[in-house]
Amino acid sequence: MKTLRTFLRDTTGGGAAEFSLVLPLMVLFLFGIIDAGRFAWDMNQVAKAVQVGARRAVVTDTIPAGLRTYSFAVSGGITQGTIVPSGSFPGIFCTGTSSATTCTWKGGTAPSGFALAPTNSTRPFQDLVERMQQIDPDISYANVRVDYDYSGIGFSGDPNGPDVAPLTKVTVQNLQFRPLTTFIFPAAGITFPNISYSLTMEDGSGSVSS
Repeated sequence: MKTLRTFLRDTTGGGAAEFSLVLPLMVLFLFGIIDAGRFAWDMNQVAKAVQVGARRAVVTDTIPAGLRTYSFAVSGGITQGTIVPSGSFPGIFCTGTSSATTCTWKGGTAPSGFALAPTNSTRPFQDLVERMQQIDPDISYANVRVDYDYSGIGFSGDPNGPDVAPLTKVTVQNLQFRPLTTFIFPAAGITFPNISYSLTMEDGSGSVSS
């Protein structure tokens, strides 16, 4: 009986018991701090990759084949030297995979003879994504979208470049971030918000960007 009373009064293991209760919360708190830093770092990486992608998109080969070569004066019925109206260029967006690219008009009807098929066996889109992956390897082809929107810059029949100089926007979408805590408690990752960067089209021809 004396031994039992001594055992019940013994508190020498209390600290260890309390620590075992607090430890999981401490670990989760530590992982949360690390994940917050990782999230901010990854967001910065994505933002930089998008900036680099936009720069490449405006100074290298355009993804839609007809964007640089189409003459609105010759084929589109728009007077030479005038600004191409927005109704004649409703905008284009392009997405793709490692082996195929699709470009689509946003609205209206494509001008007669305007080729949307990507140039050079779809390489401009793939080259753009691969350049972005040098900044952030987590970006995949499915995460990238390129928009060419009306800007009002350019003129019909321009002999030195595209008749329209669209506002070119590169977007990274649906990119997943996986917190460290999901390795402990299985759960879906966090989807980054869409991150975009826009520049006005420059020459739209070439294979090297600064």
